Amino acid sequence: MHPTTTTRPPRGTIAIEEAVLPPSGLAWLAPSATIFNPSAGPSTFPTTPLTLALLDIHSARLAHMDAHGVEYMLLSVTSPGAQGEPDPVKAAALAREANDWLAVQVAQNPARFGAFACVSMHSARDAVDEARRAVRELGMVGIMVNDWQTVGEGKGDREGKRYYDEEEYREFWGAMEELGVPVYLHPRYPGAEELEKGTKYGERKHMLGAAVQFHLDLSMHLYAICSSGVFDEFPRLQVVVGHLGEGIPFNLWRADHWYNKPVKKKTRPSKEDYSYYFKHNVSITTSGNFSTEGLKFCIRELGVDRCLYSIDYPYDTIEEAQTWWKGIDLPADQKEAVARGNAIRLFKLPLEL
Repeated sequence: MHPTTTTRPPRGTIAIEEAVLPPSGLAWLAPSATIFNPSAGPSTFPTTPLTLALLDIHSARLAHMDAHGVEYMLLSVTSPGAQGEPDPVKAAALAREANDWLAVQVAQNPARFGAFACVSMHSARDAVDEARRAVRELGMVGIMVNDWQTVGEGKGDREGKRYYDEEEYREFWGAMEELGVPVYLHPRYPGAEELEKGTKYGERKHMLGAAVQFHLDLSMHLYAICSSGVFDEFPRLQVVVGHLGEGIPFNLWRADHWYNKPVKKKTRPSKEDYSYYFKHNVSITTSGNFSTEGLKFCIRELGVDRCLYSIDYPYDTIEEAQTWWKGIDLPADQKEAVARGNAIRLFKLPLEL
């Protein structure tokens, strides 16, 4: 247990997609950890540098923040979290335990850390109950959901998954609007059954993860949510997605061009097109995508108020992200908004603008 610290650091960046792992999470992280690093077997991955960095909050992580000018971090339990657990009772318990642990960590240094709540998405009711507890009782500032919920064979779709554009999840989205907290949609690896020989990724494991598979899978889910009518029903609902929007901002012209054709407009579930929702209900972050030209494009297309800074630590380093950010040639007002102002306003953070 580290002593509680309340000293304010100098003004700096606010990083909002920053992963951690409770010690109890070593068991459920093992399958995806070995996908990330195939040379690390189940017995060795707990001592790899990445795992040790996920387990640490108040030592090396904080030292790197101080050294490179990160003022504040929003912590979230690393993927897949509760979304990887097919048993609904176990998934709910995993989320609750993770949130209790996160709250203790934040309480030790509230001047430097906040947190996203982890929720099970086996049912909207599961998610709403834990989200309300985490926000109202534990002080969480948002909800982190790692793409689809694994529900197992014979449940959900034919792959044993549930996606949140389904009608049942209207209860969840309505409750998040009522709570006034954003939902961060984060990628995850496929389950073991999707990695067997003869499957799409089973024959192409080199494409798994952040380079390709993450944004292909999550962008489909986000397109589905945007086009489902959720944002028409809950217009104040806010969603955040990392990695410069999982590629979607760069495809918006074409997506709108076809989605707005008369034959599509007659039958589509949503009132508006994808660009509309990205300008009113979706924010994007720079997590793990330190492309200057990419960020400038997103600012032009979506507006600077829709763009936020993030690192994706420890999957990317604080030093690399901060070095890029310090050298980026944006107007001062835009740089201040992306670096900290937008996050403070969106998440209602206890920091000075």
